[in-house]
Amino acid sequence: MRSALTRLGAAVAVAALLTSCSGGNDDGGAEEPKGLTAAEVCGGFAKDPASTAALKAAMSSERFRDNLSASEKALDLLRDATRAPLADSYRPQPVKYCWLLAEETGKDSLAIELSPTQRAPGLHPDHAKVVTSYTSGLQAFSSSTLGHVYFSCRLKAPAHTIVVDTTVRGPVPFPETDLEQRTRLITVANAAARQVSAELGCEDDGLATGVPSPTANPTS
Repeated sequence: MRSALTRLGAAVAVAALLTSCSGGNDDGGAEEPKGLTAAEVCGGFAKDPASTAALKAAMSSERFRDNLSASEKALDLLRDATRAPLADSYRPQPVKYCWLLAEETGKDSLAIELSPTQRAPGLHPDHAKVVTSYTSGLQAFSSSTLGHVYFSCRLKAPAHTIVVDTTVRGPVPFPETDLEQRTRLITVANAAARQVSAELGCEDDGLATGVPSPTANPTS
């Protein structure tokens, strides 16, 4: 009897040892991926294939952190601006609608900011030489590190129509001559602008779907 109990105890000990070595789960101890996918960040604005691909390529990252974003605060800023005509001197501080960090490094960042304005600015000829313009909204243009999408948000009375400036600030390492990065950034900004327009209930925003097309630079 004592011999049988000894053998039983040894078998239990071996089983416990094997369980601890294997991690005690069915997936072989594989870790869950950290961070969010491109389609999940900031309310899912980049969930369509073109925007997902653009965001991942622009950030050189597969997964992200968006805990620094202030989406509702940015939308509230725009809602406040629709309640009365904007004064010529009105210059609100932009609010970060989406602020992403690359999960792999925790450093490379991309920010999308919102602010109400009175009009699309056009481009000074000198500025037009260093950016690419795109067909979307009232005006859209981007360098390899900074882009803007301006669109009109027409709302039903008594709300007032405003122009929304959607600004994207991308990672710094990309050279200014990287034309593909310009298109990636404007695609990301345009996707965010489309989501913002839908959340506010804007009509006739003129925003492009997918990847905006390059166009001639408008000048001021």
